[in-house]
Amino acid sequence: MLTEIVKKALTDLHLNIVEMIDESATLDGGDVLFTGREFFVGLSKRTNQRGAEILADAFKDYAVSTVPIYDALHLKSFCSMAGPGLLVIGSSDGAQKALKVIQQMSDHRYDKLTIPDDAAANCIYLNIPNKGHVLLHSTPEEYPESSKVFERLKDHMLIPVPLTQMAKVDGSLSCCSILVNKRREM
Repeated sequence: MLTEIVKKALTDLHLNIVEMIDESATLDGGDVLFTGREFFVGLSKRTNQRGAEILADAFKDYAVSTVPIYDALHLKSFCSMAGPGLLVIGSSDGAQKALKVIQQMSDHRYDKLTIPDDAAANCIYLNIPNKGHVLLHSTPEEYPESSKVFERLKDHMLIPVPLTQMAKVDGSLSCCSILVNKRREM
């Protein structure tokens, strides 16, 4: 039911929809990190190689690299983008192993912002006209040390968003968001 509601909303926006009809394929949005240049797909309990292959077939203009995920739900449990070319990465061993794979697989060198709490690395970057760089991230009450690191981003408008209730159902900012880069038609 929810899938059909989301599909209708995306169709109403005149977006192309790619459906995975291979029943052996799994692809969780939390395992898909688009950097603006390429995709990284976490291979986790929720995403497999076949799902990554279907993503690569759908986005032939971009490189798609896979990243094994250990000790985490998915890739965005400890990694996201905080701006053009700026990766936010957690400090755990699993996050740092994934970072090494990302660095090995990419021809591009990303700047990185390492934060102490993996869960706080799940943030959402927006480039909003007349506002510039905007970063939605966890609150200082939830992750005080990680919030101090985000405060170093002086050219970003920082918007803390409480995640306590979402975390109770293994949710995070990116789990509860669909970002669409499309101008409104007047």
